[in-house]
Amino acid sequence: MPRTVTVGIDGSSESRAAAEWAAREARLLGLPLRLVHAWQPLEQAPLLCAETDRDAAEQMLRDAAEGLRLRHPGIEVTVEHLPGRPAEVLCRAAEEAGLLVLGSRALGGVGGFVLGSVGLSVVAHAERPVVLVRAGERAADEPEAEPARAHRPVVLGLDTAAPDDGPIRFAFEAAARRNTSLRAVHGRRAPAAGNESAALSEVLRPWRQEYPDVGVVEDARFGDAAQLLVDASREASLVVVGRRVRPRPFGTRIGPVAHNVLHHATAPVAVVAHD
Repeated sequence: MPRTVTVGIDGSSESRAAAEWAAREARLLGLPLRLVHAWQPLEQAPLLCAETDRDAAEQMLRDAAEGLRLRHPGIEVTVEHLPGRPAEVLCRAAEEAGLLVLGSRALGGVGGFVLGSVGLSVVAHAERPVVLVRAGERAADEPEAEPARAHRPVVLGLDTAAPDDGPIRFAFEAAARRNTSLRAVHGRRAPAAGNESAALSEVLRPWRQEYPDVGVVEDARFGDAAQLLVDASREASLVVVGRRVRPRPFGTRIGPVAHNVLHHATAPVAVVAHD
């Protein structure tokens, strides 16, 4: 089947924000948009109640798709109502997608965001890029606000000791699609033995050549990498971090930097799995 931008939707404000972001990204990528709802009926629920819940979920999907088609004309929108545990359904959906988009909820009055067990499990196991979008992103991206946001840079978290092509290419292509710049952030907690700025420049040199139209800002400095990325997210259109693929079939470990960025960044965050 053709690649899609796939978004998990459950009717919540955070999933609606994710769907709006996904629709704009589908337009930039020239891909269809696929809405997926995972339906897991309670084992002890009466049959009539289960059917009523399913009907309500299917209506929610139809309404969401209709609204997206009206707001984003020209984008092909399909819906799927799939039975099973949400994390498992979304991981399977990610395998068939070019990009999976999920929502996360803001912590009221505290700062930071809630990434529930489903989202964390999907991020930890999906091998396709996963983007987390905050509730409220839709309001921030209304048509009159979108042009100003579109010119904000894409921020890339980069470890010069173990750079991987996957997250770097994803970030450069995202910046190129948005016609904006790329800010590469490398942080270190201890004084470096070598020249970290020179190391960052060397990692980025071939990518600058491959993407000559993308302006690059190099930001290598002393400090916690996750906090530097969280700070940079305030003026970003997207933050890109890597996640090393682990052989363990269970668990939700995604690495401390990705974990902290997902919970505290104010811009959408793309997690790109790599070896």
